[in-house]
Amino acid sequence: MLYKIAHQFPDDIIFEEGGPFISLYQSTHRHFPENKQDPIVFKNLLRQIENSLKQKTEKDFINSIMKPFYKLEEDKEFWNNTSDGIAILAAQNKCIIYNLHSPVEGFAVVANSFHIKPLVQAFQSVETYQLLGLSRNSFTLYQGNRYGFSKIIIKPDIANTLEEVLGKQLTESSLTQGSFGGTSNPAIFHGQGDKQEETDKDTEKFFRYVDRAVFENYSEPSKLPLILVSLKEYHSQFKEISHNPYLIEEGINSSYDSLKIEQLKSKVLEIIEPINLNKIHKLLEAYENAKTESLGSSDLEEVVKAACESRVKTILIEEDRIVPGEINHDTGGMNSCNMNAPDCDDILDDLAELVLKNRGKVWVLPKDKMPSLTGVAAIYRYR
Repeated sequence: MLYKIAHQFPDDIIFEEGGPFISLYQSTHRHFPENKQDPIVFKNLLRQIENSLKQKTEKDFINSIMKPFYKLEEDKEFWNNTSDGIAILAAQNKCIIYNLHSPVEGFAVVANSFHIKPLVQAFQSVETYQLLGLSRNSFTLYQGNRYGFSKIIIKPDIANTLEEVLGKQLTESSLTQGSFGGTSNPAIFHGQGDKQEETDKDTEKFFRYVDRAVFENYSEPSKLPLILVSLKEYHSQFKEISHNPYLIEEGINSSYDSLKIEQLKSKVLEIIEPINLNKIHKLLEAYENAKTESLGSSDLEEVVKAACESRVKTILIEEDRIVPGEINHDTGGMNSCNMNAPDCDDILDDLAELVLKNRGKVWVLPKDKMPSLTGVAAIYRYR
């Protein structure tokens, strides 16, 4: 496969070295006929990438790095199953695609680093969460934020139905034939094991599998809060056997198939908003405590220098804020530029990528929740 769908951020592709690197963002549409225009918009963005590459590299390299994009352009199944936006990151030997649950400003850029701030905002905002839609026979996963949510495509090697999980191990109430009162009496059939008891055993086996599969493949990598959407009778049963620390106590007591999107979105917001406010409060409290110990700063120059020295443990970035320029990794300084210039970068974007590469945490906050006016606030590992 020339490209893969990614569900967690950051992906290892951001640790690739040696450019050029391609970043493409585009709003998409869920339904016909609006989604018919999406491949056309994508093709126009590809022309921009090709023109940029022609100024930077040779024809053979262009054909190699663009191959996944040309393949995707013809992938009708992909374009018929998009959500509200896509993000594509590509290096010479790798191409990954994110399905986004909110529209993004369309643009494509070829640079010496990836443009990742929209992805940081989508995946590492304090408002991001996951939903587990669970029935006795199957499960579905969603990921969302305050704008909405979209379905996560389950990995091919993960079973998501009771029948796939248990297969031939599905318990069946066995019937045996016995005679009472002599051989002349008609045969009497009696069951060995109660039918409901056997059904409950199968349900428990399936729920244990779901709990483990979701935790190992989605909750632990993303570390996002998980909201259970299921019939009331399954909530206590699943939570009793669950070992997933990201599963929150409050859930939605309805069949996920019976709820309309707006109904589900409204119920989710009632649950997630108090959690988000508490998370923001803890982040701001940690930052203020760090500042009092000279382990925190909102001075952009100081934060950039600290990031270049791998000293930033956690960074808060203001959503939608742009600081034109680029980071000089050799000196730990900054070079300013005109944002309208084609090669001009965003320092906050580069800063987010640098912190992630150094295994730090990046959080995106709304402007009114930021503890500074500079667009950035950092907690250091050490002075």
